[in-house]
Amino acid sequence: MKLLIVGIILFISIGIGYQLIKPSDKKVLKVYNPIDIDSDLVEDEIERVGYGHTIQSFSFTDQSNKAFGSKDLKGKVYVAEYFFTTCGTICPIMNEQMQRVQQKFRTNKNLQIVSITVDPEHDSVPQLFDYAKNHQADNSQWHFLTGKKEDLYKLARRSFFLLKPAEVRNQGDIGSDFIHTNYFVLVDQKSQIRGYYDGTSEKAVDTLLMDIDLLLEK
Repeated sequence: MKLLIVGIILFISIGIGYQLIKPSDKKVLKVYNPIDIDSDLVEDEIERVGYGHTIQSFSFTDQSNKAFGSKDLKGKVYVAEYFFTTCGTICPIMNEQMQRVQQKFRTNKNLQIVSITVDPEHDSVPQLFDYAKNHQADNSQWHFLTGKKEDLYKLARRSFFLLKPAEVRNQGDIGSDFIHTNYFVLVDQKSQIRGYYDGTSEKAVDTLLMDIDLLLEK
């Protein structure tokens, strides 16, 4: 009997030990820093910093004519994109995919969506309000933002690393100075970039949805 008890204890101990030392199968999301980004997208002084990058503080105006920015996003996970309401190419596809993000996390206010216009001259608050309504946006979760063009673009260039020349393939609107990237950016509770996803790809957005789940578990 003693041998049996010792055997059972040994078996349980080995099992617990294995669980403690075996590698986790759970995906670990990368933290993106300037050193990880295409150097063409990163200004020299930021590139030299290398690590510890976070999204800079910002405050713009949303579709409800209310100030909204980094203070409202503190401690939350969010997905950001750049778009403009009169875009007839990739933006409709991207925001159809973004509706999937909102639908899955509609009841979770720890997940926010930020759509920033690149055409503030045209995208007034009423214009953004109508656009949000047409995309069934929950105004408490999906925020369409406008502000001074230089500030909108500075945030794209120095924080999200999304500024490319308009002439680059897949950026659209050749001849304009609009930022027109197809990427969604996933940002964590510490304002760190955790992923880039092709917003025109259903498969890529499937991955985004799973990665959001991972961050929300923290």
